[in-house]
Order: sequence, then structure tokens, then C-alpha cells
Amino acid sequence: MSEPGPQRRAIVISSGDPAGVGPEIVCRALHALGEQGRSGITVVGSRQIMERAARVSGVPMVFTDSESTGAVRLADEPIESELAFGRIDPLAGDAAYRNIARAVEIVRREDACLVTAPINKAALNAAGHHFDGHTGLLAHLTGMPPAFMLLASERLSTIHVSTHVSLAEAIRRVTPERIVAAIEAGVRHLQRIGIAAPRIAVAGLNPHCGENGLFGDEDDRVIAPAVEQARRAGFDVSGPISPDTVFYRASQGEFDLVVAQYHDQGHIPTKLIAFDTTVNVSLGLPIDRTSVDHGTAFDIAGTGRASHVNLLAAIAYGRRLARRGAASQVEQAA
Repeated sequence: MSEPGPQRRAIVISSGDPAGVGPEIVCRALHALGEQGRSGITVVGSRQIMERAARVSGVPMVFTDSESTGAVRLADEPIESELAFGRIDPLAGDAAYRNIARAVEIVRREDACLVTAPINKAALNAAGHHFDGHTGLLAHLTGMPPAFMLLASERLSTIHVSTHVSLAEAIRRVTPERIVAAIEAGVRHLQRIGIAAPRIAVAGLNPHCGENGLFGDEDDRVIAPAVEQARRAGFDVSGPISPDTVFYRASQGEFDLVVAQYHDQGHIPTKLIAFDTTVNVSLGLPIDRTSVDHGTAFDIAGTGRASHVNLLAAIAYGRRLARRGAASQVEQAA
């Protein structure tokens, strides 16, 4: 059999915080994919935790350390003690970190796509791993500057100038350089997945884009010059557009992507429209990474009730990227 090429790159799934719903949704998603659908997938996590998750989820699942008919290939990251469901635990945070670090090693070695189940940021930091979440951690592990977060869905997609920082810090990070970089990253990604000439809208920061300085001058002083710079570079960019209308206009098909100025500005409308199917995509890394757009759901962890639909969407998007070639060959070369 020939070696896998760009059309059949593998998928590596990090199972997330073991005290949350990550291992459960991984088991349920793999079961839903069926034997053929989970071919080429490797899961990174504790065998003990994954077997517990399979029992809790009520799905038959066999884990092996190599590809085997009907089984799931598992890169075992053992955990020394039993972990309770639904609790912030430094041991769980450290396990989540080790899962991701091991997954990145496999992804880079096998030229695979990374799909991540949710982690708990408080547990991660309690374990001594001081990152704002997956995006900052993956930038650290791959030796790259902080990546951009894109939320992708059928009706509305957003890329964020900043993500997991306070609102005050997010406002400070609204600079022409960051806005133009977000536009460029978004355009390259959309072109990669087949949109030849992406239409980009840039959201304003202040109500009504500041109303000519009445409610703040950042839109006129910072955002408008960034949009003009991007236009001069040849991009189809509109803005700044009032944030109370731009997301609706994009959801109706007027734009392919909205540049949101901060985390909640982009997350709220995207999740409102497509909570179960929105995929979190990291741009600017030397690897491909997709993820669910929800958290560890400690309140229902261990009950078997967590939905795996969002993880299926993340896996499907990862395979879509796989058909377009590796990030190291495409987006990093731009």
C-alpha cells in the first residue's frame, strides 16, 4: 500500500480534560463514524479514562496501540490516580497538557491534522501550564507566534483580533497591524478551502462605529486605516461596519468572513446561529488544528449525555483541510 499523501492525511484527536466531557464525546463520535469512518484516526489519552468514557457513553469501543480492524488506535498517556468527573483538578489539567503535547508530536511526525476535545483553562493553569487555552498552548508547542482563532460555520464565520484576554486588554490590542494580519490570515484560509476571492467585513469596536467620534475614536483612528491598507494590498474588505448589523449581513451571504475585534463580539453571534456545528480553527500554525466550540461541561460530565455532534463537525472540517494539503505547505508558505 502506498504512503498516505495530501488526500489522505491522518486525524489525531487529543481527548481533552479527563474530568470533563471530552473523552465521552470522542467515544461517541468514533462510534458514530463507524469502522470505516474512524480509519486513520489516532486518539491521545489515558487508556483508563477512555475505557471509562466508553462505558459511561454506552458505546462498545476497543483501544489498541496500533491500527487494528474494528479498534481505535490509542496513544496512551497514563494517569496515576483516579480522577473524579466534573472537578477542576491539577492532575486533570496536567493530563490535558500531556495529551496535547503528545498529539502535536504525532501530528508533526505523521503530517496529520489535529482535532482537540475541550480542556479546562483553570485546571491547566493550576497544573502550572500557564496558557490562555489551546491557541496559546499550540503556538508555544510549535514555536510560533500566537495564532488567530477562526470560528467556521455554514452561515457565519468569524476571525478574532484577540481572544482570551480581558475586555480592557482586548481594546488595547485593536491595532492596525493586528487587524491587517487577521484579514490576511482569514483570506489565505478561505482561499485554501476553495473561496477564490473572499469577501471580508471588519466589525467596528464601538457602538455605531463611534458615531464620528461621539462614542470613541478607535474606529476612525485605528480600524479604518487598517481596512484601507488591506484594500491597497488587493483584498476585498469592507468596514468598519457597525457590530450590531455586520454579523446579520454576513449570515445572509453578503460576506464570507467577519473580522471581530474581540472574543465575545465574534463568539456570541456565531454560537447563536450554529452552536452545535461551529468549528474552532487555528490559523497561523505550522499544523492544522480544528476543535469543538464548547467547553468541558463539568455539570454533565460522567452522565453520558454530552452531544458529540460538534466533534463530528470538527473532524469533518479537519478532513476538509486534509484534502487541501498540509498547513505547513499552504498557509505558512503564503
